[in-house]
Amino acid sequence: MDKRVVKKRHEKTAAYIFIFPAVVLLFLFLILPAFSTIRYAFTDYNIMRPDSIAFNGLNNFKELFGDTNFKKALANTFYFALIVVPFQCILALALALFISSRRRGVSIFRAAYFSPMVTSMVVVAILWTVLYNPNPNTGLLNAFLGKLGLGPYGFLTDPKMAMNSIIFMSAWQAAGYQMMIFLAGLQAIPGEQYEAASIDGANGIKSFLYVTLPGLKNVIKYVVMITMIQAMKLFTQPYVMTKGGPQNSTRTLVYYIYEQGFQSRNFGYACAVATIFFIIVVTMSLILKRVIKAD
Repeated sequence: MDKRVVKKRHEKTAAYIFIFPAVVLLFLFLILPAFSTIRYAFTDYNIMRPDSIAFNGLNNFKELFGDTNFKKALANTFYFALIVVPFQCILALALALFISSRRRGVSIFRAAYFSPMVTSMVVVAILWTVLYNPNPNTGLLNAFLGKLGLGPYGFLTDPKMAMNSIIFMSAWQAAGYQMMIFLAGLQAIPGEQYEAASIDGANGIKSFLYVTLPGLKNVIKYVVMITMIQAMKLFTQPYVMTKGGPQNSTRTLVYYIYEQGFQSRNFGYACAVATIFFIIVVTMSLILKRVIKAD
């Protein structure tokens, strides 16, 4: 047999051997739970009584679409994603533009801007809960605003401010990741393009509009996509900072799934909400992907 054929066969065998553990883990912890979730969505299942699973057809979905708490959680999730995605992407791009310069000491800012991303979200959420404390004696932000003759404000206790406060904190914490992606994109833009633009009389703003943004087009598409998916999965911040309050103003779909499944132990209903959530995320991803491709 030809040695090249034998070599290719051995390479394929080795590839399958290396891929097999990942495929098994993917099946056990992603594909199988996903199908189980869909199956349980059509049942009346109390997680404390696993032997009492009863098929109930579409009852969970009928109850779901008449559930005001579900509608509120859905609206909160969309609101968070709609605001945080552009805000976080613009903030990340601005930081990337700043640290892409060759000023002295810029490496310190790179580390400072990226450090919140490598810090646990639970730790960050607890820290910002203290910062947002409405008591001027313990809340740093209200203490600062008090010196200016403003406040105190209930950043996490006012239904009109709670979600916006979480949005600001979330963008601050995660912008460092997108910043590094934008930084890599900026470094991939040839310097000759900026030189040519300068020769043609382009100032900084025109260079940004006609060189930087077109050069980052594919990077921006990718960043928007991953930021949108992450935004839809909001859970930790409301769980740690507000418990979904005040007045359900920060309850999200993922948090509502947790409440129904593990607090109310209504596992079948939680699976129905998770199924709808999965459909929403996949649909939004496909729509966004098509819009990006059309562009």
